[in-house]
Amino acid sequence: MAKPHLNLVVIGHVDHGKSTIIGRLLYESGAVREEELKKLQELAKEFKIEGGEFAYIVDREKEERMRGMTIDIMHRPFETQKYFFTIIDAPGHRDFVKNMITGASQADAAILVVSARPGEGVQEQTKEHAFLARVLGINQIIVAISKMDLAGYKKEVYEKLKEETSKLLKSIGYNVDKIPFIPVAAQFGENITKRSDKMPWYSGPTLVEALDSLQVPPRPVDKPLRIPIQDVYSITGVGTVPVGKVESGILKVNDVVVFEPSGVKGEVKSIEMHHQPIQQAMPGDNIGFNVRGISKTDIRRGDVAGHPNNPPTVAKEFTAQIIVLQHPTVIAPGYTPVLHIHTATVAARIEEIIAKIDPRTGQVIQEHPEFLKTGDAAKVRIVPTRPTVVEKQSEFPALGKFAIRDMGITVAAGVVLDVVKAK
Repeated sequence: MAKPHLNLVVIGHVDHGKSTIIGRLLYESGAVREEELKKLQELAKEFKIEGGEFAYIVDREKEERMRGMTIDIMHRPFETQKYFFTIIDAPGHRDFVKNMITGASQADAAILVVSARPGEGVQEQTKEHAFLARVLGINQIIVAISKMDLAGYKKEVYEKLKEETSKLLKSIGYNVDKIPFIPVAAQFGENITKRSDKMPWYSGPTLVEALDSLQVPPRPVDKPLRIPIQDVYSITGVGTVPVGKVESGILKVNDVVVFEPSGVKGEVKSIEMHHQPIQQAMPGDNIGFNVRGISKTDIRRGDVAGHPNNPPTVAKEFTAQIIVLQHPTVIAPGYTPVLHIHTATVAARIEEIIAKIDPRTGQVIQEHPEFLKTGDAAKVRIVPTRPTVVEKQSEFPALGKFAIRDMGITVAAGVVLDVVKAK
């Protein structure tokens, strides 16, 4: 029986030990072999980064190794007793926040890493990442208090950081009683899979035990069908084959499906997953499906497939809650950046700034402000410049979270509150 699958994102400030924790998890779960680790140890010496080998498991690219940091997110699988995990490693550096958003929007749970090294602790970026996780709807969090070896494995350092991090997480709406705070020294494998004898004062779970206590999020089988399209192929002898991940509902062979926003319909002749034919596809399945009656040019990446009796919603406009992550100046009504929502990319205009809000409480601070700047959270009205499928985050989480990009950076992230349908 296949283990249930969970997507895990590892977040926190740069240099707080995220890659080392991931490397340890991959190594101790057997996803990375001893020989690979030895090679990496050699490399670590060569680049004078002692103890860098665990981080190197993740930081594949030479440039990343030279700079000692994670640039792109990478997907590495590993297994615990209970689950099959895909780790999405999120870079801590500012210019890499876009990958953090891509990663976090796919994640079921997050490990927030906070360093115990003197002078590190809870930083601006720790706050930003925690807040992003919250806005993007990651409800399950594990806190790893890392580098305990550099704090002499002292209980009082752990307690102080636990208190600071709790305060932060509580302020943005997490229930901290449900969150494990685990003191680890990933470099030496303390409290990763094996309980550490260096911290006898700690009686909670190891990191792997905490991972096994996560819950599989509900896979919405009873909701209407939604499949955001990633690619469309034309295969000789088969026909048109859209590819995408089923986000909700069930797709069966012989179903009639409609693609929005184009409105074209066709009949599903076959479905395959991992090159095996299947009779029906469920939420979470990445599939290719052959549709009769449509050509490759009728659909494109960013379209969403559904059943004609409950088609995907094409938005004329929508209201959303956004947080401005970084913008060199200010955002005012009329601003038209690029919106990345599910697999779609579309230019969209911020038509109206309805209110500036306190991100922690959701209370309105100011009605109709003239502009927004870095760090502000707000409720806004957005108009896509061409028809695009947008759903309420409360109904279809995966189709209701988005990133706003401009000038090569991620300017803001948000969730869809309400949608006005296009006629």
